[in-house]
Amino acid sequence: MTFLYVLVPVAILLVIIAIWVFTWAVNNGQYDDLDGPAHSILFDDEDPAHLAAQKGEEQDKDDQPPTAAQQNDPGAEPADQREPPRT
Repeated sequence: MTFLYVLVPVAILLVIIAIWVFTWAVNNGQYDDLDGPAHSILFDDEDPAHLAAQKGEEQDKDDQPPTAAQQNDPGAEPADQREPPRT
């Protein structure tokens, strides 16, 4: 029965450590892209078409204007809901 005096604090300590490790992993971006590595194994890294597609994706991300949410403007409508300018 005295072994419970040791096992209960050890179990609580292990749970605290597990929660801390999980929180650290989430905050450091370990779960940001779960699909990318799974799909990248299907492609040859030296394939010119694959390299061009990767560069195109990076350029597309850089060329996009910031959205209303990124500008922290709560009153702005999303870009797809705005009326086109009248000429």
